[in-house]
Order: sequence, then structure tokens, then C-alpha cells
Amino acid sequence: MDGLIARVREILVTTPERWERLAESVDIGLLQRRPAPGEWAALECLQHILDTETGAFAVRVEAFLAGRDFAAFDPDAAGSEPEPSADPTALARRFEAARVRSLVALDGLSPADLERTARHPELGVVTMREMLNEWAAHDLMHTVQAERALMQPFVAGSGKWRGYFADHDAEAAR
Repeated sequence: MDGLIARVREILVTTPERWERLAESVDIGLLQRRPAPGEWAALECLQHILDTETGAFAVRVEAFLAGRDFAAFDPDAAGSEPEPSADPTALARRFEAARVRSLVALDGLSPADLERTARHPELGVVTMREMLNEWAAHDLMHTVQAERALMQPFVAGSGKWRGYFADHDAEAAR
């Protein structure tokens, strides 16, 4: 993909604003509501992208630039659960601050850096290019996951229109 760094940046720069908007606007009960047993609530998705922002992606960029291999990121071991009394807006702002630092690192990359390699313990040799693509996809995936969680009470209450949401209906998927 030509202009990969710029394209990844275009995605990464939008995520904090989307989360701040959701955190400020949506009722805490809805943010904490799991769409189905074993699935993450929107607030858990936000905590996860904060955890990966500081514990995975920023660490990996540094490792690639230093010519070091890096550990796998296990969200169950390295991640943290949002406190039941967690302020979603404060969490979104912490994510935004971490993302600002990450964008500075991203802005320092050159096209030549995309071909740098490192060893991932589960995936083997990976490139910076692959990791940047994964970073943007990860942001979008967990934002969509959170929005799907937020959809569920509305999908369930949509009556005869419910069938239009079959691809996103967590209850129907069980």
C-alpha cells in the first residue's frame, strides 16, 4: 500500500475522538453491558485498546527501530479490567494521551522503516509494514466490536426490523 504510514495515521488519529464522543455521550450502563456472555462490553474494548496502545504497539515500534525482537501481547495477562466505577471519559482521555505519544513515534517513521523486521514468538519474523497494518485494523476491529455491543438493546427492541440486523444480533447468534 503506497503511503502506508499516512493511511495508518488517518485511522489512528480518528479513534480517540470516537471513543471520547462515546464515553461522554453514552450511558455508563450501556457502556458496561456485555452483548452476550463471554463477549466484551464497549468499556472493556476501550480498556483493551488503551492497554495495547501502551503495552503492545508503542513497544513494538521501539523494538523494530532498535532492531530487537519483542514478546507476544497476551490481553488476558497484560490487560487490565476496567474498574466498575471507572469514568469512561477519563479512560478515553488516557487513551488519547497515549495515542498522541504513539503518533509522534509514527510520524518519525520513514518508508524504509517499513521493511524492518523483528521476531514475534508466535508469528515468527514480521515486518514493521505488517505491524502498522495490524495496528489500524485492530483499532477499527475493537471500535466496531464496541459499537456492536452498544447496538444490542436497540436491535432487540426493533421489532419487525430486527431481521435487518441479523449479522449483528448477538442474541440470534447464540
